[in-house]
Amino acid sequence: MAKYRTISVKIPIDLKERAAKLGVDTTKVLRRALEEEVKRREIEEINAELERLKPVLDKLSGADEVVSMIRKDRERGCLGI
Repeated sequence: MAKYRTISVKIPIDLKERAAKLGVDTTKVLRRALEEEVKRREIEEINAELERLKPVLDKLSGADEVVSMIRKDRERGCLGI
């Protein structure tokens, strides 16, 4: 069973009244908004980390190409090994 934590949010009275009049489930709306914001920020963090690692990743992809060329040369017997 999931564990929950209660949070409270203060909103203008008229907004709460308008939401109630329209049948808006504020709990669901706030939960969904919070989930979306957390997800958006997690994606931002991942993208920032990818940008930080991009130079290293670019070098690794270059290294893969070198390894591939060496293997091809070995298969052809071009290295004399």
